Amino acid sequence: MSNPLFILAIVVIALALILGIWAQLRVSSTYAKWSKVGSRSGMTGMEAARYVMRQAGIDDVSIVPIRGHLTDHYDPVRKQLALSEENYYGRSLAALGVAAHEAGHAVQHKVGYSMLSWRMALVPATQFASNMLPVIFIVGFFIGLIKPIALLGAAIYGVLTLFQLVTLPVEFNASSRAKEKLVGLGILGKDEMAGVADTLGAAALTYVAAFIASLGWLLYFFAASRDD
Repeated sequence: MSNPLFILAIVVIALALILGIWAQLRVSSTYAKWSKVGSRSGMTGMEAARYVMRQAGIDDVSIVPIRGHLTDHYDPVRKQLALSEENYYGRSLAALGVAAHEAGHAVQHKVGYSMLSWRMALVPATQFASNMLPVIFIVGFFIGLIKPIALLGAAIYGVLTLFQLVTLPVEFNASSRAKEKLVGLGILGKDEMAGVADTLGAAALTYVAAFIASLGWLLYFFAASRDD
């Protein structure tokens, strides 16, 4: 497999790996830095998220603490905003930024943000594709990337790449909403937003890296399916 598309795929995968490692290191260092800087308002992440959602007219989403480091997420099916304990109880710029970001997803859900709707619609197919990945790699390892396996791998990564692509505007939009609401509602001052922007910007890089990696593997399997 020496065609130009295959070489491009290898380059993209390598770049995604490097970017992914750098993004994770940046997330860790940035969060560690701004989690030590308290906000002047003294609000906790839970209070900030609740305030953002209430001001948006959302009163049917529960906010719960969960264990783990940066395990924060919004579940649109259960209408539950889960914040890691460090952000649920935390009063730092990092905690408020992450909490407001997740609240931004709840706002997206309420207003019917189209890209969030697309991502939700893709979840079943994405879960199925993710479950199929080990099968593709195991079968490919033992019998080689014959054309049917390569085509199936390309189809699987096509779904995953589409999901990662749709995820990008969802995450960027949630961060924009978070920054706007934190200042607009008086939760943070404009001079405090550098910490929030730094924290959320670092997190965004992980989504970019995930998209590039998925795209690289899509190109890899597509190239393998065309290799004679």
